[in-house]
Amino acid sequence: MSSVVKRSISLPSDLFAALEQEAVAEDRTMSSVVAEATTAWLITRRGLAAVRAWESEHGALTPAELAAADDALDGAGVGLQP
Repeated sequence: MSSVVKRSISLPSDLFAALEQEAVAEDRTMSSVVAEATTAWLITRRGLAAVRAWESEHGALTPAELAAADDALDGAGVGLQP
């Protein structure tokens, strides 16, 4: 079992309500929902940083390359879930 850190955080009330609604609907704890969301946020930021690093070395991705990447990610089921 990994260790946990217990801290108090502040969230806008509408964001908290939306997270709580999702947690209840999925029979999960708020902690697990917030942990999943923050993990996704960190992964996204790292991915964007990697793209920026690649582009700084190779130049900006073209619209066609971005469209192909979007198609590949869509095909892999990567993206925002409704």
